Amino acid sequence: MANLRRALLFTIPRILNSSNRSSVATSTLPSHNLYRPLAGTFSRFLSSNEALSQNNIDLSNEESKRRLFNRLIYRSKQRGYLELDLVLGKWVEEHIQSMDENGIKSLVHVLDLENPDLWKWLTGQEQPPDAISTNPVFSAVREKVMNNLDKHASPETRAVPGKPWVRGWDDIKRGRDAPIAGNQ
Repeated sequence: MANLRRALLFTIPRILNSSNRSSVATSTLPSHNLYRPLAGTFSRFLSSNEALSQNNIDLSNEESKRRLFNRLIYRSKQRGYLELDLVLGKWVEEHIQSMDENGIKSLVHVLDLENPDLWKWLTGQEQPPDAISTNPVFSAVREKVMNNLDKHASPETRAVPGKPWVRGWDDIKRGRDAPIAGNQ
């Protein structure tokens, strides 16, 4: 991120200032020099995700396997959605060592899903598409989430399928008719 910020702060003003000069002065400057820092910055970001596509999974030696596992663990823990960071990160840490190539491909497919949709599907707020519900990694993570919900959450606090969860905490107004556990 710092490289991108630096490239934007220093390269774009230079490009804009060079376009304000006369056409004679700019024609003598080689045009590839103006864009080099910006293009190099983006290529570093793009090349880091190459190994995570489903076609480029390399489990041939221990070093490539270790790098791939570290990248997948990082992606599962750093999604930007705290609930998914905790659920997926813990599950991936526990199970990634025992996965074969098909399991890794299934995991990459789950990690490529959008956060809000994945969270709604894992918690049962919405029904997942057939392609997702048949994914073995998704099924295992969903089973873990649903087991935890059954153990620790009052059924009154959960949403019926197709409706969002109840939001907000109401511990102050707790009365006789309030659920034993939960947020409402």
